[in-house]
Amino acid sequence: MRIGTWNLENLFRPGESDASPTPEVYDAKLASLARTITLLAPDALAVQEVGSPGALDDLVDRLDGPWHVALAGPDDRGIRVGVVATSAPESVEQVSEFPARLGPVRVADDGATITAMGRPALRARVGGVDLVSVHLKSKLLSYPDGRFGPRDEGERARYAVFAVHRRAAEAACVRECADGLLEGEGAEQLVVAGDLNDEPQAATTQILLGPPGSEIGTGGFDTPDSGDRARLWNLAPLIPEEERWTRVYRGRRELIDHLLVSRAVVVRVSEVTTGGPTPQSVTDNPLARVDVPGSDHRPVVATLDLDRA
Repeated sequence: MRIGTWNLENLFRPGESDASPTPEVYDAKLASLARTITLLAPDALAVQEVGSPGALDDLVDRLDGPWHVALAGPDDRGIRVGVVATSAPESVEQVSEFPARLGPVRVADDGATITAMGRPALRARVGGVDLVSVHLKSKLLSYPDGRFGPRDEGERARYAVFAVHRRAAEAACVRECADGLLEGEGAEQLVVAGDLNDEPQAATTQILLGPPGSEIGTGGFDTPDSGDRARLWNLAPLIPEEERWTRVYRGRRELIDHLLVSRAVVVRVSEVTTGGPTPQSVTDNPLARVDVPGSDHRPVVATLDLDRA
């Protein structure tokens, strides 16, 4: 079984939003996305930045064979996460409310707070695997009145803090979902997949992993311990080093899209890869790429031998 994740970057039909491309660019975008998905041949793909169900349907229509779609609700921008798979997703649920003891998280100078993820996550069971599609708060900062630049450095610092707090709370929300799925003996086949908007060693990414220890590439990996039943492993170290990146930000390659898996899955991984064309470097203005086909992210796909003992 092959499971992956991909941020499709503002997948809107023409005329649906400020981020919509022209009809010509939209057609080229769908062709590029479909070509990459066909080449990587996933059985299930967690997707992010789906602008409308219709746009995702347009993409799926370009893929060979039957495909099935499940989507979460949209955020304020109208984008959402979802799952597309060659078999029908089962036991689908939306995940959004912060853990009860976390409390509201402040997100703006005016004191506004939130108690749920801006973009709900989506859990769906596909081929016996619980797949959770996630898109955490962006590293690209936004400010009041729709600005992407701060009035001064004080405002930049405050909104960076707001963004980190929000991303951390969203990570805790998804981690609570994982806790529920991993209760018991820890034999569940779980994959948390998505755009985490930070690199493997970032604090918000680490929140999702659960108990520390036994990371891939360490001496403890092959030694079972009491934390294994609650632990998630980031598959990033298994990606060939030269391909271990998914986005280019201001000319620097970074890995911000991840596959985090339970013990029952990590021992069955045979390959992890990225793919697709090399995207252009992005800046702090997400609307600068409206008429650029393709995506500003690369997908990550893992091959799992689920029959392995």
